[in-house]
Amino acid sequence: MTAIAIAVATPHSLSFSLRLPSSLSRSPSFRQTGFLRASARRLVSTRVHSSSVVTGEQASTSSFSQSSFNMADRTGSVKQQVASLVKSSLQATFPDLSDVEPQVAISPKFGDYQCNNAMGLWSKIKGSGTEFRNPNSVGQALAQNLPPSEIIESTSVAGPGFVNINLSTNWISKRIKDMLVDGIQTWAPILSVKRAVVDFSSPNIAKEMHVGHLRSTIIGDTLARMFEFSDVDVLRRNHVGDWGTQFGMLIEYLFEQFPNWEDVGNQAIGDLQEFYKASKKRFDDDASFKERAQQAVVKLQGGEAKYRAAWKKICEISRSEFDLVYERLNVHLEEKGESFYNPYIPDTIKELTDKGLVEESEGARVIFLEGFNIPLIVVKKDGGYNYASTDLTALKYRLQVEQAEWIIYVTDVGQQQHFEMFFSAARKAGWLPPAEEKKFPRVSHVGFGLVLGSDGKRFRTRSSEVVRLVELLDEAKTRSKAELIQRLANNGTISDWTDEELEQTAEAVGYGAVKYADLKNNRSTNYVFSFDQMLKNQGNTAVYLEYAHARICSIVRRSNKDIDTLKKTGTITLGHPDERVLALHLIQFAEVVEEACNNLLPNVLCEYLYNLSEIFNQFYTNCRVIDSPEETSRLLLCEATATVMRKCFELLGIKPVFKL
Repeated sequence: MTAIAIAVATPHSLSFSLRLPSSLSRSPSFRQTGFLRASARRLVSTRVHSSSVVTGEQASTSSFSQSSFNMADRTGSVKQQVASLVKSSLQATFPDLSDVEPQVAISPKFGDYQCNNAMGLWSKIKGSGTEFRNPNSVGQALAQNLPPSEIIESTSVAGPGFVNINLSTNWISKRIKDMLVDGIQTWAPILSVKRAVVDFSSPNIAKEMHVGHLRSTIIGDTLARMFEFSDVDVLRRNHVGDWGTQFGMLIEYLFEQFPNWEDVGNQAIGDLQEFYKASKKRFDDDASFKERAQQAVVKLQGGEAKYRAAWKKICEISRSEFDLVYERLNVHLEEKGESFYNPYIPDTIKELTDKGLVEESEGARVIFLEGFNIPLIVVKKDGGYNYASTDLTALKYRLQVEQAEWIIYVTDVGQQQHFEMFFSAARKAGWLPPAEEKKFPRVSHVGFGLVLGSDGKRFRTRSSEVVRLVELLDEAKTRSKAELIQRLANNGTISDWTDEELEQTAEAVGYGAVKYADLKNNRSTNYVFSFDQMLKNQGNTAVYLEYAHARICSIVRRSNKDIDTLKKTGTITLGHPDERVLALHLIQFAEVVEEACNNLLPNVLCEYLYNLSEIFNQFYTNCRVIDSPEETSRLLLCEATATVMRKCFELLGIKPVFKL
């Protein structure tokens, strides 16, 4: 079959050569629509969404449907709306300073929000004959020039021009009521990025997934979920290690042990981890075997059918092992491994060479980068490619074919220098703007720390082996179920539960506990893995939060009121201070998600969720709900809290439970 090479030009001033079957190049659809506009996006940019399992009561708790709301109609977070009003005031007060951006922050002590522009503006205008006398007078002018809005109830100016802004209580009530009617998707933040690649999990074929992959998978999935909620087109990429010299070793060992491996099938390999260890020992101990393994690599890369078939079988078995972990975590990815990019590497190296970036050094081909005392090797001494050559090619592909504006890599912090170096090489090649400009397209390395055992050392089993993730997750579920059954037996309510409910709840709480214990920490720090700590029902744990959510659902149930009817007919009043504190925290959900996305920090959302549960407890302690004169309003606040909590759980990849 003949093929045609297609050079694709993009807005990022890149070019990329792709080889397509000539039959495709002659097809009418290809000729009429063009490769980038039609074929490429269907062939290489398939969008894979994460999904949550919806159970019973959860399915009936929202009247929102995608067809009833247009994402383009979103008004943005409360902070974005306040900032827009401040922007108008800045333009009216200082028309000659058009480049000044609003500085708006939450201010729980002096108001709901605070504008902090005055001091910075004063430093720009003092001594220029301005009519303003000091920063306070600048703040006074900014407050007076805020345009009329139903959002703001009052303002005050303190100290050196801090403008304290109090939101209208009626507007807060209306915003919550509208969300209950139209759905929480109306609170999705508006981000500047439209398409992003999140590269996460990325285990190596034929090797066991370890707790480092668990962190990458959990953190990457949550980032993807938050961006997807914000209407970003997310390409979830699993950059598996499915190409390299180790496959020669594995294939040759397979041929040696099972000459008829195709007839034996998966049983020939059995436990892939043990198979890898045995082949590695043979490789290290037997020089003759090592030579045959190296020849096998050449035959594999040359496309010899027998070796390609064995490689595919090994990859297939490995993927089935990975899928056991992904199924338990409810994580969905699209695999584009190292082998996918391998055919494009020569063109990438040629472009970098033509631009004068690649130099010979001690037999290897390298790129010297400012700020690093070692070069970036792109072609090894033996002529082989490495991580840098693959990652540069993948980056180029993601920028120009997949048209990603933000490429996010989720790996351990130990790889930070590698990413800094190949990002620097990409900027030197002109593929990315300078980092200081903070423009799109951009790249980010989301580094995370180690998972430690109770001894403070890298988390392993007693036999010093890396922990199998499937067994780890199953133990969390088993422990969760045992504790649930014990508690239900103690309080005499176990007869109210079906076996299916026990199983589903144990799974949701057990897996959720593992995820939350990871996500609640700043990702760059190490954390100690402890089942005892993560399964506690007090403190900042998933178990406690699941209890808090189930309790709110119980309050709504015990009222015997039709909550969907109340959403349409009821009103929310915020007469008690704790009602307003809860309501204000609820409407700040969107800006928390926005901050977590912009800074790539899932722990920000965890902190918000935990604080929400604590604020609700304060509200419920001081504000009687059922049979109170304010019952309808307070039931709606309960429902709004449960709705926001469920969305937080969903973004964190945790299934909510409705009774505990």
